[in-house]
Amino acid sequence: SYCTLNEGLGKVLRYGAYSDEVIKRLKWMENLLAPLLKQALKLHGPIDLKTMITQALQMGDEGHNRNRAGTSLLIRELAPCIIQTKFSEKEKIEVLKFIDSNDHFFLNLTMPACKCTLDAAKNIEFSTIVSVMARNGTEFGIKVSGLGDRWFTGPAGIVDGLLFPGYTTEDANPDIGDSVIAETAGIGGFAMAAAPAIVQFVGGTAKDALNFTLKMYEITAAENNIFKIPALDFRGTPTGIDIRKVVETGILPSINTGIAHK
Repeated sequence: SYCTLNEGLGKVLRYGAYSDEVIKRLKWMENLLAPLLKQALKLHGPIDLKTMITQALQMGDEGHNRNRAGTSLLIRELAPCIIQTKFSEKEKIEVLKFIDSNDHFFLNLTMPACKCTLDAAKNIEFSTIVSVMARNGTEFGIKVSGLGDRWFTGPAGIVDGLLFPGYTTEDANPDIGDSVIAETAGIGGFAMAAAPAIVQFVGGTAKDALNFTLKMYEITAAENNIFKIPALDFRGTPTGIDIRKVVETGILPSINTGIAHK
């Protein structure tokens, strides 16, 4: 699995912005950020993302919309190798400042890590576990392990979340993006109890964050043996959305997401 490098928040291509500012940043990412990180990774070797996500969950992240801990851990891991690359001191500083200024940088490593995890759950005969969830701004689609590569789709919903002053839900585009693979793997909205501070970003209260996670245990097959939640006495995150339980309970998966303008 693979993913783009995260551009940050605000005016970015993934939300439909294509001004000169956006293009300039993308060119910088192509010509400096990516080559420098490639060289740093060659010096470092593989990074254990599963362990890093586990640590981040115990430091206040939920793995989707709060990634401050994950990004910090990544910088800590890569900084010595970034310093050793053959790029100029100015370029190394630029790259470190960019990653440091973008708390969501780690999200684009979490997503392919979750996809790799879920690929192991594909095509298991008679399994009713959801192996993929995704949205494109028009439709919301899922795949089920025991039903092969068939997509089951419905209308993408309007997100219930915090909006910038002066905007209403009438300005919001229906739900969009591939990052819901995080919830499919048992983090993100399923791990909100690990990240009460996220309610300042997505809305609600710290108690709501706890309750969202507790409710997800009702529609999942197991508790994760790696991803643990300190606030729940290190109970594993609810993992493996079971379509039978969703139908029986009427409970929909809890998803943390950003809201794009129409």
